[in-house]
Amino acid sequence: MYLGLDLGTSGLKAMLIDENQKVIASADAPLTVQRLHHGWSEQNPADWIAACKIAVGRLAERHPAELSAVKGIGLSGHMHGATLVDATGEVLRPCILWNDTRSYVEAAQLDDDPRFRAITGNIVFPGFTAPKLVWVKKNEPETFAKVAKVLLPKDYLRFWLSGEYISEMSDSAGTAWLDTAKRDWSDELLAATDLKREQMPALVEGSEAGGTLKQALASEWGMTGPVVVAGGAGDNAASACGMGTVADGAAFVSLGTSGVLFAANDRYRPKPESAVHAFCHALPGTWHQMGVILSATDTLNWYAKVTDKSPAQLATEVGDTLQAPGDVTFLPYLSGERTPHNDAAIRGAFIGLAHESDRAAMTRAVMEGVAFALRDNLEALRSAGTELSRITAIGGGSRSRYWLKAVATALNLPIDIPADGDFGAAFGAARLGLLAATGADPLAVCTPPETAETVDPETAHTAAFEEAYQRFRALYPAIKTLSGE
Repeated sequence: MYLGLDLGTSGLKAMLIDENQKVIASADAPLTVQRLHHGWSEQNPADWIAACKIAVGRLAERHPAELSAVKGIGLSGHMHGATLVDATGEVLRPCILWNDTRSYVEAAQLDDDPRFRAITGNIVFPGFTAPKLVWVKKNEPETFAKVAKVLLPKDYLRFWLSGEYISEMSDSAGTAWLDTAKRDWSDELLAATDLKREQMPALVEGSEAGGTLKQALASEWGMTGPVVVAGGAGDNAASACGMGTVADGAAFVSLGTSGVLFAANDRYRPKPESAVHAFCHALPGTWHQMGVILSATDTLNWYAKVTDKSPAQLATEVGDTLQAPGDVTFLPYLSGERTPHNDAAIRGAFIGLAHESDRAAMTRAVMEGVAFALRDNLEALRSAGTELSRITAIGGGSRSRYWLKAVATALNLPIDIPADGDFGAAFGAARLGLLAATGADPLAVCTPPETAETVDPETAHTAAFEEAYQRFRALYPAIKTLSGE
């Protein structure tokens, strides 16, 4: 048996799979976020430990025989979080999370240093780890002086599980300290933030051993024999391992709260000016590119509140038959935008409203706006050297057939819908635990799920969608002039 632990922002999920990768059971425990000030987002690492005890404890209660056979544990977690510990391993302050924007000034200052983009292959975003440490040094110098190790969230969980200070490349690529091509810490970039390599965890590949479960925890959970803790992965790379998105050119689109277009690469392909993330993948010798839009299903949830309807009611109202885009265009920048604009100040808009613009027309415009924003991501990936031939859809928005047809037609790519199953980050983490424990071939383990159905672009509407996309593209610079930036 193999255990995957996915530390999410809103909860921790534990998933148990067998040697044939059949999901045996899973359990969850909730987490909350503390927001002491505008733009702040923190969690207490002790809450992660408590959630892990609850989730794994539930598995131990319900499936003691299966849990006793665990030979490998894989870890996944939300990226970029700054977890600071002192020389005794004690946490110095709450973890500053990925969606905390307090260090926007420090991020801009680091990004102005050309070494960061040149070495990491990425813009220094406010959510990344390095600017958070600069903020701590500036605002909490007594805390900064005590920092012995900087750990990412899942790697603090590993420290509790194994006593080891270890990370891996996919998560560490989101710190702004990693030489992404060399898959190693950059002493030059660490020095630029007044840190040293000794304050970073050791690095392993995600599919390699990254510690051994403490005997006391193994006994508490009824596990027999040594249990390997895998390097693991950041959440998106772990999801990609769960989806089998590991071979060059394989890709998925996630229609979740935010939207992600993720492509696996067999080599390092940076283009930071496009706001595409170029990170290491969780498997040796692999990288990935990722475009991110900040509001995907969040846009429909927002519009549902405005219209006093549920998202499901709105989706039912538009039906399943794709229509050519009308005169209404929606820009889905409700909380700014990441790829390709890197613009935290931009906000959304409806353009082209008329007397005949009914609710269904506006719902279609919302769905089309997300599809066109994902097309922006596709064009950014293309500019960075990645061509895609098809993608797999995941996330709650993929349950809307109309939305999938709009995305497929806007991107002019077929979209595969996977057969029923849970192929997310916890499953990917469990796969990495299997790999670390057995030494199996990663490509033989991280296979894609069966395809239940394929949604093809609707050629009758291709030209209309292309015309509407060009209108969508022209609107960003137009409304930016009104944003006061």
